[in-house]
Order: sequence, then C-alpha cells, then structure tokens
Amino acid sequence: MPANAHQYYIVYKPFQVLSQFTSTEGKATLKDFFPVPVDCYPVGRLDFDSEGLLILTNDPDLNNRLLNPLFAHDREYWAQVEGAITPAALHLLSTGVTINIDGKPYRTLPARASTFETPPPVPDRHPPIRFRATIPTSWISLVLREGKNRQVRKMTAQVGFPTLRLIRHRIEKLDLNGLASGEMRSMTRQQLYSLLFAERNH
Repeated sequence: MPANAHQYYIVYKPFQVLSQFTSTEGKATLKDFFPVPVDCYPVGRLDFDSEGLLILTNDPDLNNRLLNPLFAHDREYWAQVEGAITPAALHLLSTGVTINIDGKPYRTLPARASTFETPPPVPDRHPPIRFRATIPTSWISLVLREGKNRQVRKMTAQVGFPTLRLIRHRIEKLDLNGLASGEMRSMTRQQLYSLLFAERNH
C-alpha cells in the first residue's frame, strides 16, 4: 500500500471502552464510537478503565516506530489520585519506584511528575468517580518514556496515592486538545509524523 493511501486518526477513548474493535465479553469497543476503515487498528493500547489519546491507523511503519523500545517517546498522563499528594511522593515518582511486572519486581525509569494547582480541563467522566467529602483528591501530570502494563496505577499506588481516574493526554507533541471523550480527528501522515517525530527524520 503506498504511503499516501494510509489513514491516520487520533481519538479520545472513553472510560470503560476496550482498545480493540471486537469483544467476546459484551463490553464496549472502539467500533461503538469510531467509524474508521476495517483495516485500521490502534497503535498501542489503553486499559479498559483508562481514557485518552489513541492513534488508529493502517500504517504498520507507524506502529513499529512508536512501539519500538529503542525509540522511546514521551507519554504524558493526567491522573486524579486519592489524597493530597506530597512533594515526597512526587519526588519518588520522578526518580523511580519498584513495582510488580509479570510477577517480578521492576524499577521504573526516571519520569517527570508534577501536580496541578487547579484541576485540568478534562471532560466529565461517565460514570464519575465516587465522591467522598472526607478524602481530598489531587491531579498530577506524569510523563513516562516507557509503557509497562498498568504502570501509572502501580506507581501512584506504590507511593500511597491510588489512581482514581487516568487520562493519556499526550504522545510527544500530539495531544488531546480540542477533542472531547468519544471524538475523533483525521490527520495526514505529514501532520502526524511532524508531531510525533519532530526531532527525527521521517
């Protein structure tokens, strides 16, 4: 297939939607929200209970470049955590914590962790998180250059602040700005690659 025949879409995957187009369990899938050609598939994945940025494409080269561990990419997550997060916890998230991956201890790579002074502009979640007046919550930004299974949730739990809501906001310079949950935007190869691989040859 020539490069100009490839299709590229960015989508905001809603909460409790599988990062695939079929389900044997009766759960909602990408097919319920995003009308894309049948040969398009998600690059990477987001957990059923996570939200945010996904790329859908039929370009195998993009899939290989983004998922190749030799070419790490910034992935920014916005996490609403239980409790008033402390500077000490943010420092631990930044320097690395030990989590369990496939039954073995794994030390996370250095990351960039910061807190939002006011909640970020995110759409309402349906259903919303359970509100408890006696327990505050905090919003943090966590920028990773790796993507282990349920890594953000494991990291915040490890420092004592369990994740209540998780949104992938950005991959490199490609972000969710202007997209509501369940919305999709078509892009050209040039547009997408310039945001994902700005510092590299296309």
